[in-house]
Formats: sequence, structure tokens, C-alpha cells
Amino acid sequence: MISSGDALKSLATQAALMPQEEMLEVGRKKQSLYIGIPRETEFQEHRVALVPEAVNLLVSNGHRVIIETNAGMQAFFSDRDYSEAGAEIAYSVDKVYEADIILKVTPPSQREIELTKHKQTLFSALQLTVQPENTLRELMKKKVTAIAWDYIKDEQGVFSIIRTMGEIAGNTSVQIAAEMLSNVNNGKGMIMGGIAGITPTEVVVLGAGTVGTFAARNALALGASVKVFDNSVAKLRRLQNELGQRVFTSIIQPKVVQKNLRRADVVIGALRASHGRTPCVVSEEMVENMKDGAVIVDVSIDQGGCFETSRVTTHEKPTFVKHGVTHYCVPNIASRVSRTASYALSNIFTPLVLDIANGGGCEKLIRTQKGFRHGVYIYNGTLTSSYLGETYNLPFKDLDLLIAAF
Repeated sequence: MISSGDALKSLATQAALMPQEEMLEVGRKKQSLYIGIPRETEFQEHRVALVPEAVNLLVSNGHRVIIETNAGMQAFFSDRDYSEAGAEIAYSVDKVYEADIILKVTPPSQREIELTKHKQTLFSALQLTVQPENTLRELMKKKVTAIAWDYIKDEQGVFSIIRTMGEIAGNTSVQIAAEMLSNVNNGKGMIMGGIAGITPTEVVVLGAGTVGTFAARNALALGASVKVFDNSVAKLRRLQNELGQRVFTSIIQPKVVQKNLRRADVVIGALRASHGRTPCVVSEEMVENMKDGAVIVDVSIDQGGCFETSRVTTHEKPTFVKHGVTHYCVPNIASRVSRTASYALSNIFTPLVLDIANGGGCEKLIRTQKGFRHGVYIYNGTLTSSYLGETYNLPFKDLDLLIAAF
């Protein structure tokens, strides 16, 4: 006699073998997002994550945006601008942190971490060299998904926001040098570039990455004589191709660098390190042998600087003179042109947020887009950055394996 259990199994087997109806793919359901933008509190940070035009686009697509009062003030965006774009204005940061997704420019402060909700999604910069261990532990406890915008790659594998900020820093560094050469700022009274019959300004650029390339391009456009140094021949070759003209390039060799620094009117430090401190390639003796009144703009100062004489300065007091050479060593040069930088950030954040909504949520985008996944350093409370894990002796897991397990 066949038991009822066996009969059910037999029926289930037969049903599985029967021809099945074709199952059509169900379209992804668009999500309505709740986005919070707090006012930046870090010293000298004047940028804002989204500009009013971007907020208007998001609100028009059915999303809710709440922004802390005066968040855009330093970039010359008023609360009225945001209110007319459809954003809600919050008069306390606590209200902003009720949102599901937080968009920030700088890493969260201790106070902001305390306000962070359980399972919240946080977008901010990740400053590997100064990221406090307790910050990571607190975010992990709250099961937050934390995404570093400076580590997100685009479809071509480029760190798009880093590149954009590098373009701004490169262009701005030459403008700063031009200001420092003028009499108005107690400079030598020189024009950046040159005119007929007068020897052009000598500009040395240390680094052939994005910052160095845009600094060289801007200096050339003004008529300066430009020399570029880097330890990568591939970068130097790419710089030549991008500039569309031949400029003096050289591998960083101390004697060659020293010889060219003696003649330089402006030196721009644009070297970057993948991890840790920027290599210090210009000694104090080299600086001492430079012309009186020459200008150094150390864009690398946020990673320690590439000049032995560099020390961090502020936007309020940006320069100091050592050995007769004017040093400009302000970290975060992009914040000096906060409105332009805010538009640049917003142009990248906005399509990203729309992708999250159209793709079915942040977790689905993490699963499907490798470049976006590259920016994740905490996933639902689990640390996924091997560098942070090894630095602070914290447990971490590979994000790809973590996703595959679910």
C-alpha cells in the first residue's frame, strides 16, 4: 500500500516533468529613495554633495531629499534654492539622519556616527591615512553599508570623482601660483607665462597623473615653459599624448630635479601614493638653492607632501616663506572653488542615485556593478576592506565571496 507521503512525492515528480509555461522576466521595481544631506562640519570643507538642480531632478523622479539648513551656504547655494528645488530643509542634523541614504563629502564625525541609523547606507570619502578605528567599529555595530565615493570606479575602470577633483586641483594650482607671483601677494611681480621678448615663466611639475597633467596644460596655455617629472615612463608618455605637444619630461633623478629647481619660478607637487605617505622627493637643501621669490604649491600635502619643507597651512593663512621660497600647502584645494567642485560631485552622485533607484536598491547595484562594488568598505556591518582590516587588526571578509554566499 502506497502511503500518502509517497503519493505526494510521486505527484510532485510528475508535475516537475510536465511541460511548463514560459516565465517572462519581471522588470525591476523602481524604488523611491529617502536621501539626507547633512551640512559639512570638517575644517575648511565648503563643498556640498548635491546642488539644487540635482535635487530637483531626484525629486522629479519621485525621491525624497532632506538637507540640513545652510548645507550649501559655503558654495553659495541658499536654503531657498534647495526648497524651490523640492528638498525639505531640516533645522537639526538629527532629522537628516532619519533618511535611508546619507550623502556626505567628508567622512562622518563621531557625532554623526552616533546619529547613524541601523542598516543605513552612507556615502562619504574614505581617508585611509586618518580613518579612526573607533569609526569603523561603530559603523560595523550598526550594520551600516558604507561606500567610499573616492573608490567608486566608472564603466571604464576610472576613479571618476578622484579624477574630477584632480582636474580641479591641477587647474587651480596654476591659478594659485599666478596669484603668489604677483605684487599684490608680495610676490616677485611676474606674470604666469610670458609675452613677446621676455623669457617665459619656468614651471616644474612633479607628477604626471591627473593633477600634474592638468597643471601642465594650464601652465602651457598661459605661455609658461613646463617641465614634468615622474617615476613612471608610462604616465609621462600618456601626459605627452594628452597635451598634444612635446614638453620636457624626465624620470625623477635627484641631480636632474635639483638642476631644474634652481631655474624654476613655480614648482607644483602633484605626486600621489596608492597607500600611505607621498614620497618626499625634494630635500630642504634643494629648496634652499631655489630662486628667491619662487613659489611652491604642494598639492600632495594631504598625503604628507613631496617637499621636505612643506607643512600644512589653511585657506585663511595659506602661505609661509622658507629659504626665500613661498610655500602654499593647503589640503583640499578643491574646496577653494567649492561651487565648481560641488557641481562636479553632484554630476557623479546624481546618476549613481538614479541607478540605485532604477536598479532595485543599493544592494542590487553592489551585486551587479563591479565598479560600484569597489567603493564598498563595510557591507551590512561586515568590513570588506583588507587594507583597513590589516591596519587596525579587524576581521574582514572579501565582498565578492560575501555576496556569493547569499
